[in-house]
Amino acid sequence: MQLNGSEIVVECLKEQGVDTVFGYPGGSILNIYDALYKHSSEIRHILTSHEQGAAHAADGYARATGRVGVCMATSGPGATNLVTGIATAYMDSVPMVAITANVTLPMLGKDSFQEVDIAGVAMPITKHSFIVKNVQELAGILRKAFEIARTGRPGPVLVDITKDVTAAVCEYTPCEIKKTENISVSSPEDFAKVEEYIRESEKPFIYLGGGAILSDACDEVAKFAELIDSPVCDTLMGKGGFDGNSDRYTGMIGMHGTKASNLGVSQCDLLIALGARFSDRVIGNPKKFAENAKIVHIDIDPAEINKNIRVDAGIIGDLKQILKILNGRLSRQDHSGWMKKIGELKEKFPLKYDDSQLSCPYVIETIDRVTKGEALITTDVGQHQMWAAQYYHYTKPRTFLSSGGLGTMGYGLGACIGAQVGQPDKICINIAGDGCFRMNMNELATASRYNIPVIQVIINNHVLGMVRQWQTLFYGKRYSQTVLNDKVDFCKVAEGLGCTAIRVTKKEEVEPAVRKAIDLKAPVVIECVIPEDDKVFPMVPAGAPIAEVFDGDDLKE
Repeated sequence: MQLNGSEIVVECLKEQGVDTVFGYPGGSILNIYDALYKHSSEIRHILTSHEQGAAHAADGYARATGRVGVCMATSGPGATNLVTGIATAYMDSVPMVAITANVTLPMLGKDSFQEVDIAGVAMPITKHSFIVKNVQELAGILRKAFEIARTGRPGPVLVDITKDVTAAVCEYTPCEIKKTENISVSSPEDFAKVEEYIRESEKPFIYLGGGAILSDACDEVAKFAELIDSPVCDTLMGKGGFDGNSDRYTGMIGMHGTKASNLGVSQCDLLIALGARFSDRVIGNPKKFAENAKIVHIDIDPAEINKNIRVDAGIIGDLKQILKILNGRLSRQDHSGWMKKIGELKEKFPLKYDDSQLSCPYVIETIDRVTKGEALITTDVGQHQMWAAQYYHYTKPRTFLSSGGLGTMGYGLGACIGAQVGQPDKICINIAGDGCFRMNMNELATASRYNIPVIQVIINNHVLGMVRQWQTLFYGKRYSQTVLNDKVDFCKVAEGLGCTAIRVTKKEEVEPAVRKAIDLKAPVVIECVIPEDDKVFPMVPAGAPIAEVFDGDDLKE
């Protein structure tokens, strides 16, 4: 059949099973938006308040559903406004396709109005960037973009299309999409070595990353942990990959990880990294990380093996497939003495906070209790992010969405909108600090426009809390540009953008506010005013060994 480029874009989206696109129109992409208008009953378009919000929404949609998220923007500033969201998805291995339109082919390279080489700009932060200059190549490139985004280690792909291609006509042939399976590329010797280390170990420890969620391997991880009789810690990206209520679970590892996780990993004799990348925020001083242990690394990306930490054995491939193989070969281990020691660490060093006044941990625990741990939580970046990771009990994958690698302030609200669109039956709650909320609070207008029932919780301490914590501990309390105590009224802002607003200043007000927000089934903002000097503990100073983790009691001593 004969179709123009814009109609081909829509048909390819339908082929890929895309039901929702997040974006913002403009001159160069008008033809595509005209085609979307004609297919609005098949593909829903969510008009965000800013292109960055569209990218974060596509990211949140992808993380919450496991499907490829799609965002769109016009040329020039529209395309560059997507960049932070694309980089966020890239750092956290989120499958996303960003479609942009550029000026016409004859105008490329001439500094034309709203012209930017977005494919060049995005090259370092995508798995691949395409620019389509021939309508004959358009369908093939779009299909390839989705395949690249979802296979292997997932990630974002950018497709830039010149405006004349969106109008040009060519023959289009529908295609049935067959999803490519990830195949392990490791040798039998690699498996044998890992199995040998596991059998010889007396003190194993599983270090779980986001790869467990991306590969849908959570059941296999649980079986593996039982089989080798091991405790389990997780990274920020690994939250929900293992039952947070399990006796084996020791909490998060790293800079704001629990003492049980950090000390346990430092004492183990075998560390098994599953779909994790040994981030600097996890390992601290690399020379001192798990220095008493042999290290096994299982990951789909060969570039991660030996990148940050030298390992003793590695298996490259899809985690779900690899664990199925290992689970079928290993006999049940007994490490009851080691598990008892880890249990003692958990009892000796529980997470704790000052419960005499309203605090973020109290808010998080209340949300956990009211939602019975069944909500989908998104966060921005900072103290509230760490508290949300520490004090909510995540038991299922794809229920904690946060910017880990890039640490993007302003991520959470757009991601929460995308997650709610993708998982409409879930209670979706974004936890943000007042500093982060200012970054993209305009997306409340998006939520109210479509009546997307997200709950935005603002932890308002009138400062940039995490930066202030560092200034307090390491910069002599010189609070340079971190005080936000101005005249901004977040409740009035929320109401002005069409949302219900609730201000909370006392502990007893938290639960009624959360219950009311859930019952309203509409966008709601809950502002929780907390003290400015609350701190996230435990903590490891940057570059220090994770065994040197300290908390508030240690500081007092």
